[in-house]
Amino acid sequence: MKISIIGTGFVGLVTGSCFAEQGVDVTCVDTDRQRVNRLIYGALSIYEPGLENTMTSNVNSGRLHFSLDFNKGFEDMDYVFCTIETQPDTDGSSNVQPVLDIAKMFGQLVTRHSVFIIKSAVPVGTAEKARDIIDEQLKHRGVDFSFDIVSNPDFVTEGNAIKNFMKPDRIVIGTENKNAEEAMARLYRPILMHNTRRVIFTDMRTAEMIKYAATSMLATRVSLMNEIANLCEIVGADINIVQHGVGTDSRIGSKYINPGCGYGGNLFPQDIKDMIKIAEKGGYSMDVLKAVDSVNNRQKRILFDKLVKHYGGDIKGKTVVLWGLSFKPETDDMSDAPSIANIELLLQAGCNVRVYDPVAMNATKLRWNEVYCGIDMYDAVKGADVLMVATEWRQFLLPSWQHVKELMNDYVIIDGRNIYDANELAEYGFAYYCVGR
Repeated sequence: MKISIIGTGFVGLVTGSCFAEQGVDVTCVDTDRQRVNRLIYGALSIYEPGLENTMTSNVNSGRLHFSLDFNKGFEDMDYVFCTIETQPDTDGSSNVQPVLDIAKMFGQLVTRHSVFIIKSAVPVGTAEKARDIIDEQLKHRGVDFSFDIVSNPDFVTEGNAIKNFMKPDRIVIGTENKNAEEAMARLYRPILMHNTRRVIFTDMRTAEMIKYAATSMLATRVSLMNEIANLCEIVGADINIVQHGVGTDSRIGSKYINPGCGYGGNLFPQDIKDMIKIAEKGGYSMDVLKAVDSVNNRQKRILFDKLVKHYGGDIKGKTVVLWGLSFKPETDDMSDAPSIANIELLLQAGCNVRVYDPVAMNATKLRWNEVYCGIDMYDAVKGADVLMVATEWRQFLLPSWQHVKELMNDYVIIDGRNIYDANELAEYGFAYYCVGR
C-alpha cells in the first residue's frame, strides 16, 4: 500500500507519520525546499508532543519519505491526501484555490486508479469542485482509468495530535461510491480494528459539514461560558462553582466549558468565519455563530481591560509580563491567540512588555522587536508591575510566589485561565484578578 501526503504542515505531518507507523509506505511532498530539507534530517518546524519521535523513527525505518517532486506524490499511488493548509481569503473565509490546484495536478499527473482524499479544512462543496476539476483533466488526457474522491475531515487537536489520530472519537468518510468506502475502510483498518463503530460513512457535503458543525458547537460552548463568567463577576457569583455545577449535568458534560480569555488557533476562528460565509452565500444568517465570534473577540482583551480598571486608566509606562503566548498548552501555535491581542493593546497604550512561553518564543521574537522575551518564566517577571497569564502551561501552575514577588515592582496578577488560588495570592500580598469571580 502506497500513499502520498501533499503538504507538510501540521495536518500533513501528523497524517503521514501516523500512517507510516501503521506500516504504510508514505511520501510527503511540499514546495518549501527549506522545510523539506529539514524534515529529511528529522528537524520539525512545529512543536507537537511525540510527533518528532514518530516521524524520525519511520524515516529511519524507510517507511516515511519527503520530496519536492510532485510527480512522486501522484505517480503509482493508491491514496493521495491533500493536506494543504488553507488561508483566509479577502472576505475572511478560507481560500480553497490551493486545494483545487492540487486536485488539478492530481488529474494531470496521476498514473492509475487512485483515491484523492481532501483532509484540508475546506468549506462545504469543495470536494465536488475538486471532483469536477479532476474529471476534466482526466478526460483531457484521454486516460482509461478512473478515480475516487473522498472528504475525510481532520479532527486532531494540537497538543494531542498523535493520540487523536491513533485513537479517534470518529473517522468521517464522505464519498460517492462503495468502492471508495471499502478502500478507506481498508486504509483505516489498523486504527479501527477494535471499534469499527467509530467510522461514519456519508456523502461529501455532509462530511464537510460535520467538521464545521463540530467546531461550531465547541466554540459556542466556550463563548457561552465566557459570557456566563462575565455575568458572574457582575452579580457576585463564582464561575468555578457554576462550571462544576453545570459540568456534572450528564446532558452537558465538563469539556469545553472552562472560562478564560478567549479561544484561538487555526481551527475555531477560521471555521466559524467559514460557516458564517457559507450561510450568507445561501441567503441565511448564522446569528448564533456571529455572536460567538463577537464574544470571543471581546473576551481576548479581558486581561487588558482588567489592567486598565486596576490602575484607573493610567497604565502608560507600566511594565507588564505575559506568561503564555501559544493559543493553548503543548503547542507553539500563536494563531489568533489571546496573547497577540493583549500584546498589541499593551504596546499601543505605552506599556513595557515582557513575555515568556515554553515553546512559542521564536514566533514572538520575529513579530515584535520591542517586546522582551524572557530566558525563563522568572527572568520575564523582573521589574514587572503586572503579571498576566494567557496560557495554562503546566510550568506556570505552581510558581514560587515569594520569588515572583521579590522580582516584581508592583504586585498585580491577572489570571486569564483561573489557575491560581485567590486566598494564597492574598497571603503574599498580590492583588489578584481572574475570570468570573
